[in-house]
Amino acid sequence: MDPHLLRTFVAVVEHRSFSAAAQALGYTQSAVSQHIAALENDLGTRLVERRPVGPTAAGERLMEHASPLLLRIDAARADVARVGRTHPTRLALVCCPAALTPSVAGDLARLGAGTPGLAVDVQVLGRAAVAQAVLTGAADLGLIDGAAAPSDPLPVPDAGPMTGLAVAEQPLAVLFPAGHPLAGRGSLRLFDLADAHWIDAPDTAVPLDQLRAAANTDGFRPHLTYGGTDVYGLGRLVAAGHGLAALPLSLAAALPGTAGIRLSAPRLVHRTEVLHPRAPAAVAQEFITGLTG
Repeated sequence: MDPHLLRTFVAVVEHRSFSAAAQALGYTQSAVSQHIAALENDLGTRLVERRPVGPTAAGERLMEHASPLLLRIDAARADVARVGRTHPTRLALVCCPAALTPSVAGDLARLGAGTPGLAVDVQVLGRAAVAQAVLTGAADLGLIDGAAAPSDPLPVPDAGPMTGLAVAEQPLAVLFPAGHPLAGRGSLRLFDLADAHWIDAPDTAVPLDQLRAAANTDGFRPHLTYGGTDVYGLGRLVAAGHGLAALPLSLAAALPGTAGIRLSAPRLVHRTEVLHPRAPAAVAQEFITGLTG
């Protein structure tokens, strides 16, 4: 499959419009139609319904493969481009919200003090976007976080040469409104909260599917969905009674109007990992050493 045709197909399905896809890609609408027709001819089946625009059953199946395929291509392109190319005075770092801790900020300050002229670019993104930025070369390093058993690594996309190293672990806590009846408890079991109201905030808190898997239950259903990366915004929603969220204990303790209660079972920790390409630049490697040292 021609990746250019595949990108056009993904854009059409995501925008549900040939004209909107053309605008997003910088093509004419006629070119987009030709790309879709060529891809359908290649695969021998209709992939997109025209009125209304949407994927056929075969198109839905192709969408399951399209994003990983395109990400792998972008990762390969970035990996080749890194060879022989260095930016000795630039560091682009992407972080999940809970991974940008005071310790990380301090390490960045020390790196800057020891590297004259260093330009640092920090972005806060969701977990999938952090991994994608590192894979595609948009960032030199990424910091992701999540819940895991003490000996298990965090799940990351298998789309190219990328290494994950643990840099921090701390207890996992559930965030309650300060006036909640359970807010005074010393600890709680995750299983006992399966039927509570939860906020689904996959880019900020621990994703609910991770909690379901850890508790081996189909509970933890969202009462409210939060699509942002502002931890304090999530805290305000919890404080107002919209639902619970799982966060690292130190962060939970810092959010006004809430109470963070440590989880006693199952055995889970909140882990932060640094993601980097196979051969990071010297300044990136120095930062990694500071994080893991």
